[in-house]
Formats: sequence, C-alpha cells, structure tokens
Amino acid sequence: MRSRLVLLTAGLWLFTLTAAAQRGAGVSVIGSVVDQTGAVLPSAQVELRSETGTVQSAVANRDGEFTFPAVASGRYTVVASFDGFQTTTVRVTVGARAPSALRITLPLATLTQEVTVGNAAADVRADAGSNLDASAVDQQTLENLPVFNDDVVGTMSRFLDATSVGTNGVMLIVNGVEVNSLTLPASAIQQIKINQDPYAPEYRQPGRGRIEIITKPGSQTYSGTAGFLFRDAALDAKNAFAALKPPEQRRIADGFLGGPIGHSGNNGFTLSLKSDAEDSQATVVAQDPAGLIQINVSNPYRRGLVSGTVTHQQGKNNTMVLTASYDQETQRNQSVGGVTLPAAGVNWSSTEQDTVYNQLTIIRPTLLNQVRVLVGNEYENWESVTSTPRIVVLDAFTGGGAQNDRSRTEHHFTLTDIVSWSTARHALKFGFQIPDWSRRRFDDNTNTAGTFYFSNLADYTANRPYSFIQQQGDGHIVFLEKVLGAFAQDEIRIRPNVTLSVGLRYDWQNYFQDFNNVAPRASIAFSPTESGRTVIRSGIGVFYDRSGPGPIQDVLKYDGTRLRRYVVTDPGYPVPGPALGAEPASIVRFAPDIVIPSWLQYGVSVERQLRKGTSASVTYTATRAHHQFLSRDVNAPAPPLYQSRPDAAYGVVREIESDGIARGDSLQFTLKGKLGPRATGSIQYTLSKAMNDTSGVGWMPPNSYDRSLEYARADSDQRHRFDFIGTLNSGSWANLGIAIGLYSERPYSMTTGHDDFNTGTANARPAGVARNSLDGPGYADVDLRWSHELLLSAAGGKSGPSAVLGIDAFNVLNHVNYSRYVGTLTSPFFGQAISAQAARRIQLSVRVKF
Repeated sequence: MRSRLVLLTAGLWLFTLTAAAQRGAGVSVIGSVVDQTGAVLPSAQVELRSETGTVQSAVANRDGEFTFPAVASGRYTVVASFDGFQTTTVRVTVGARAPSALRITLPLATLTQEVTVGNAAADVRADAGSNLDASAVDQQTLENLPVFNDDVVGTMSRFLDATSVGTNGVMLIVNGVEVNSLTLPASAIQQIKINQDPYAPEYRQPGRGRIEIITKPGSQTYSGTAGFLFRDAALDAKNAFAALKPPEQRRIADGFLGGPIGHSGNNGFTLSLKSDAEDSQATVVAQDPAGLIQINVSNPYRRGLVSGTVTHQQGKNNTMVLTASYDQETQRNQSVGGVTLPAAGVNWSSTEQDTVYNQLTIIRPTLLNQVRVLVGNEYENWESVTSTPRIVVLDAFTGGGAQNDRSRTEHHFTLTDIVSWSTARHALKFGFQIPDWSRRRFDDNTNTAGTFYFSNLADYTANRPYSFIQQQGDGHIVFLEKVLGAFAQDEIRIRPNVTLSVGLRYDWQNYFQDFNNVAPRASIAFSPTESGRTVIRSGIGVFYDRSGPGPIQDVLKYDGTRLRRYVVTDPGYPVPGPALGAEPASIVRFAPDIVIPSWLQYGVSVERQLRKGTSASVTYTATRAHHQFLSRDVNAPAPPLYQSRPDAAYGVVREIESDGIARGDSLQFTLKGKLGPRATGSIQYTLSKAMNDTSGVGWMPPNSYDRSLEYARADSDQRHRFDFIGTLNSGSWANLGIAIGLYSERPYSMTTGHDDFNTGTANARPAGVARNSLDGPGYADVDLRWSHELLLSAAGGKSGPSAVLGIDAFNVLNHVNYSRYVGTLTSPFFGQAISAQAARRIQLSVRVKF
C-alpha cells in the first residue's frame, strides 16, 4: 500500500512539474502583416517587446505571417516595419490561452491609419481603399472554398457588376499589369481583390468591373505546393438535357516552388507548372426534318502552362522582378452543343508568351517609384471541322460546316510608371500607362463557302432560305493598335476621421478622333462617431471605355475592296443564284461623329463595425452611361415597304456608332468577417435594375430607322442577387467551405424568325414588342467543400510539410439551372430551354505543401 502511495505521490509530483513547465513555456503569438490595400508584405520585420526591451524578433514569411513561440503571460507590444511604410505598433495581452491572430496594416510612411487586429475581416476604416463592399480573399481562404476546376477568377467573378464592365469584358490586373488572360495556376496566387477603391483614377474601369491578382513572391526560404484535382462522370449526376450520361473526366496537376538563389539573400525565384486535361462532351438538343436530335459530342480540352519569376533585391531600396510565362491550349469540336450539330464544330488552339519586368524603387521612405513592362505574343487559330456551306435553321439546328476558319497573331507591349509620394496629410500617386501597344494580324477565311439561313424547318424542306451570306477576297490585315493613359490622385487626410481622395484620368486610343477623354474622380470617407465604428462613404467618377481590336479589324477588312461580304436576300438553294460578283459588297465603317463610350458612376455607403472582426455595410451605386457602342445598317431598305436599299452600290453598310445609353441602379447589403465562433465569410445581397438600348458593339437593331423599342432591360439585368462564401472550422476533421449563389431571371427577346425588314437578318420582333421582353432562367447553386490537413513531418507543427485532402460538391442540390430559352417564334423550341448548366459534380483533390 505504501509503495503504491509513493508511486501515486511521485506521479502527481511529476504531473505538477510537467504542467508548471508547460505553463512556463508560454503560448504562441501569431499574425500577419499587410499593406493598406490588404496585400501581404513578405519579409516585414516584426518585434515582440516588453517593458524591458525586445523579447523576440521575426521576419514575415511569404504569406506575410509571423510567429512568436513560447511567450510568457504578460502585456507586450508588437512592432512591424517594412521599407517605405510606416512602422506600426499593436498592443497584445498574453494569458493562459493564445490571443487571436494579429493583423497589422502598414500605411505608407507618414500616413496615420488605424490598425486592425483579429483573425477575420478588417474593421471599418476612414480611408479611400478600405470600402467594405470590396471582396478580397487570400491563399488560405481560396484553399478552403469550393473552387471548380481551380478557376479562382470564375469563382470571384460572382462579385462583379455587369454595369461596370466595358466592351472588352472584365479588367484583369496581375501584379499591377493589365493582362488579357490569367497565365498562371491557382497555386501561384497570393490574393484576389475586387472593388478595392472603386473610384481610383489609376484604373480605367470602376472597382466592380476589375479583378486584381497578387502572386506569391520569391523568398529566402524554400517552399512549394503540388496538387492534383480529379473529376469523373461516374461521380456526377446526369445533365438535364443529356439522353445518356457521357463518360467525362478532368485531370489537373499543378505545382509551385519558390526559394532563394545563392547565399547572398538578395535573389529569389518562383516556378509554376500546370497541366489540364478535360475529356468533356457537349450536349446537342436540336431538331431536323427527321425529328429530335439529342446526342453527346466529345470536345476534349488540353492546356499546358509554365511560369516563373526571378527576384533581385539591390540594396534596401530596389526590388526587381522578372516574370516569364508560356501558355498553350487546344480544344476540339468547339461551339458544338444546343442546336449546333457536330459537323459545325471548330478545332481551336492558342499559344501565349509573356515576359514582365517589375521594379519598385524607394527613392526615400516617402517617395516610391514602380515601373512595369510587359512584352508578349499571342497566336490563335480556328479551323472548321468540315468545309461545306453552313446551314442555319433558326433555333432548330445549325449544320453543314462551321465556316469559321481564321487566325490571329498579336505582338503587344505595355508600360506603366507610377510614383507614390506621401507627406504629413497627403498621399499622392501619379503616373502614365501604355495599356496596349500591339501589332495585330488577322487572317479571315470565314464563310468562304457561304451560309444559308432558313426561318423554320418547313422552309428548309421546301428549299426556301431567306438569305445567303458569303465572303470573297483577301482577309489578311495588319494594323497597330495604340492605347494610352495617365492619371493623378491625392488622398488627403483632412482630419483623423475624414479622408478625401481626388483624382483625374485621361485615356486615348488611335482610330478615334476623340481627344477630350478626361475623367475626374473623387471619394470621401467620414467616421462621424468617436468610437470610429461607423464610416460613411461617397464617391463619383467618370470612366471611359475602349473599342478593342474587333471593330477596328472590321472597318479595315470590310472596306468594299479587300474582303467583300455579299448578302443575298431570297436566294436559291442549294445554288444561291447568279455570280456573286454582280452583287453589291457590304462594308463596315465608323460613324463620322463616333466617340469613345463613357459612363458616370456614383454612390454612397454606410459601414458599421458590429464587433471586432465583423462588419456590415449598405451601398447604393448608380451608373449613367452615354455614347455606348452599337451597329446600324444605314443602307437598310427604307420604310414603309422595306424593299430596296437607298444606295444600290452597296449591300449592308454597317456603321459603328456611339449613340447608345444605359442606366443602372443597385442597392447592396454586405455582411463579412467572423459570422460565428468558428465561421467566417461574406454575405452579399444586391437589389438592382439595369436598362439600355444596345447589346454591344456588334449588335444591330432590327429596324435601323426606328429604335424606339430598344430601350429595355439590359441583357445582364437581374433584380435579385444573393451570394455567400464562407468557411466553418469546427475541428481537425470538419473544415468546411461553402458557396451559395441565388439569382433571379435574366431577360431575352421574342423574334418573328423572319426577315421582315429585308436586310438579310431575321432579328425582327412582333409589332409593338420591346427588346428583352421575356423572362429567362434564374439561377440557384450550392457548392460545398470538405478538407482536412495532414501534417507530414514527424515532429508536427504548423510550419512543417502537410497534405490537404479535399472533396468538393458543386450544385450539391442538383438543381436544374437552364442556361438559354428560345425566343424565335418559328423554332420548334420556342419558349423552352435547350440547354442547362451542369448537374451535381464531385471533385477530388490533394495538395501537398512544404
């Protein structure tokens, strides 16, 4: 008994000593360092100080994160510094349990700004770039969210606003350089931001029309990831329009490696690789005289991508980064699906090579200069599967050959030089940009065998097309496209709780005699309460669009002599009639008074910090667009009979004009940050209305002499949009990510299916019916991700190598989301959907990190 008592006492004594030793060992203090845009600051210096001096020091890693292990209980200050930014101090109290992760924001030198501490979203701040209706996700968040096929841009695009997107689509910016496409894998992305500082004059489009991407930098420690993603149709549900579930499969492998070069500590590198193979199948739902056609058609896709960077730190004041990338893609049977039959498919290939030089120079702590240069080449080719004449029976079937043979070659150069200068109350930024200086070559061999158009199946059976269109001549053109921009901005700290930002931007492009594109911008942020938990914002700005190369290309090649386009109404079939050389050629031209489109955007918001790390905002945004692009046949047969063209020397005279208007209003409610004890996320609900009288630069009204019924709901108009992305971490085996999208219907137009105005195009609507008068499909989607991280090192610990296993389910409720309704009255599918987005799909992934 005594021996047992001695053993028990000894055991209790050892347990007490062990517990005391563990208490004495302290807890870890962790955090991250970011700049005022939310971008991480790798290699930032961080010190943990007590009243007696520095206790520990650390250097932020490539993710901007730092760790102080074994910190004893007490009160400390954490001091973070980075060249060119103001040193910032945060107080932290350490007890028996580890404090929340710190988030330290460093403003540019001499600017004062509140510091956000917490492990969720930033609190409200009265400065221009901290608007809470912005969306920003970092690498860790991306890893926890359901991202289909590693398409992070597509995942984040749900937070864009169609009324803020220009003629050429979303503005994509990678490390401050405007690019046409993303030529790097998701594993190389550090952070994605949307709508950061929406009225900044540095950019030509509003915040809700651009996506900013920051990539992982080189560092002085080796790190990397390797991932594999897999999908197979055996795990998926069947598409609503597929007669049989096709044997589809997707395989994506990617890797990222970064680290030092040599032992000097001044050089680093990154290397990214990606291989993407998709064996997909398109679903055809069409009808020919023999009946319904419902088949699956293979359209495999392949992509190979490699990119890398070399970073050199020259002293303390110069950072130089050289980036190179190579991207190659191919796809067979492109465009097949819906009413388009396999014979009308296209084989497509694309190659892009880019080299980017980026240099940041700290002239002095308050004066920075950043130069970015991009040189790139793009090659794109389309080849029709078959070369026979194309046959289009409106919204019944499209057969014959695709008649889409063409190629594109582009050699482009961009240059940006930006200076940032801060004083006691001002943060100035100014610079110039060459967003695009390109030599473009197009070889257009489309429609050389011609296309026959039929209103319905009865007319097709009776060999009675309503028009025949064919091209002859030289489709080879080369031209130089030039785009220039310049801007200046001053962010003024009027008072500690009031910030005013004013700026001016100028844009110009060649081929347009339009030189007055001056765009003023201004915004103000005001915190009316002593607590600083409420911020009121307001902003206004003018934005100018670009035409892109498409309209310029059309004007140059369709001049009536180079590439002749013939439009024959009521032709014969299968022989359209006499020699086409006797027909007048169609031409494309700019209107004499054409100008660059512009839009005015303004808004006001109220933001409120509900608790630490959780904030809500209400934002009203209005858009008023003028001089929007559209096309019009100014040589269309004149009313009231619409029989003959006014100028018999020409066929269609497509005039590209800037006479369109648009209007958009939206009210957005946002809740973001820590939504529960273990849940973080972002909730957005938008009530909006968008109206316009044009569907874009290539759109033509049915009646060129009467546009009174064209002003209607915009193609992108959706009254209600609800989006949620978030994560729930309730234990080591329950790391969940969720994305929910609920959208109301978009409109579509009713058309007669006949060439009522004798123009060769059957886009006429019934008398008195406005454009986009019918309600199309809505959208509902719930995506889920479960992931679990396995530590691979024997010693364990957060910093060791690990593997993340993931299972994603997209459209987990298997809701049928129709993607297109038919508005052609002569179609056998009128008023019905002929395609739907994918049914439920399961995605498996593994990612190893070290």
